[in-house]
Amino acid sequence: MDRKIIHVDMDAFFASVEIMDNPRLKGKPVIVGGTTERGVVATCSYEAREFGVRSAMPIYMAKAKCPEAVFMPVRYGRYKEISNKIFSIFHKITDLVEPLSIDEAYLDITHLEKDPVEIAVFIKQEVKRQTGLTISAGVSYNKFLAKLASDWNKPDGLKIIEKHMVPEILFPLSISKVYGLGQKSVKKLNDIGVFTVKELYGLPKELLIEFFGKFGVEIYERARGIDGREINIDRERKSIGRETTLRVDTDIKDDLKLYLNDFSESIADTMRNKNVSGKSITIKIKTSSFVNHTKSKTLNHYIYNKEDIYEEALNILDEIELMEKIRLIGLSISSLRENKTEQISMF
Repeated sequence: MDRKIIHVDMDAFFASVEIMDNPRLKGKPVIVGGTTERGVVATCSYEAREFGVRSAMPIYMAKAKCPEAVFMPVRYGRYKEISNKIFSIFHKITDLVEPLSIDEAYLDITHLEKDPVEIAVFIKQEVKRQTGLTISAGVSYNKFLAKLASDWNKPDGLKIIEKHMVPEILFPLSISKVYGLGQKSVKKLNDIGVFTVKELYGLPKELLIEFFGKFGVEIYERARGIDGREINIDRERKSIGRETTLRVDTDIKDDLKLYLNDFSESIADTMRNKNVSGKSITIKIKTSSFVNHTKSKTLNHYIYNKEDIYEEALNILDEIELMEKIRLIGLSISSLRENKTEQISMF
C-alpha cells in the first residue's frame, strides 16, 4: 500500500507573525533578522521577496534591494509560542509527526481512512482559525514529493502529486528542486549540461554513481519520484548553539571571549530546559573575507553547565590562530544525551 504523506510549511513564518502582531505592517515589505548593517535576513514577507530579498542575505544587501522595507528584530520566543499551537494541531491528527524546523513538518497519515486532501484542508483551516496565519501543504506518497508539492504554489498553497503524474510532472523542474542535490552537486551537473529533472532522468544510473558514489542511486531514484525515507518521529536536535555577527570586525580574543561567555550561558539555559548534556564543543568563525572555519573538541565526559562550556570554549579559542579579522563567531555543543536522574526509594 502506498503511503500518504503531508508536508506542511508556514508561509514566511517570522514575518507573518510580526504582521499579525502589528497589522500596520500588512502589505509592506517586512524583513526579520539582524537590525544592523552586519546582520543577516532570517526571513521576509512576500512583498520583500519581490525585490529579490532572500533568507541569509546580508542586511546591507537587503537594504540596497529594498530601501523602503521595515526591519524587525528576531523574537524567537514569540515564534516558538505560535509554533507550539500549530504543532498541537498536527498531533491531534496523528502521532507520526516529523518536525523539520519551528515551522515545517511531515505527517504520515497512511493509517487514517480519511482522504489526505481533506486532512490537509482541515490543517490549513485550523491553523488559520487558531493563529490567523496561512500554511502551505503538499500531499503525496513519499517525503520528497510531498515537500515539493507544498512549495508548488505558495503562499497558502495546496498541491497533491499522485503516482500517475510522475515522472512527467517533475521534468520541467530545475535539478535544484531534487532533494539531496546541494549547490556543489547542482554545479557539477550543470557543467555537463544537466539543468532540468528531465535531463537528469536521461542520465544512466552508472554515470550518477560515478559522479556521486552510492548517493548517485538515490539521485537516480528521486528523478523517478522514488523516496523510501520513513517518517522519523524521534528526530532529535543534534546540537545547541548560538552565533552572532560582530558589529566591528576584530582579531582581539578578549573581545571574542565576551561573546563566548554570553553564548555559554544561553546554551546552558537551553540544555537545562531540555534536560540534556553534551560532550562535543565547536567554535565557528567567519572571517572578514567571508570564509568559514570551525574547530571542535570532543571530551571524554558530558557537560551541561555554563562554567564547563565556557572553559572548554576558551581552550578551543586559545588554539585558533586568527590570521585575519573575523566578522562572526558562534559556539555550539553536540553529541547530546538526555540526563538520567535516579529516583531514590522512600523505603
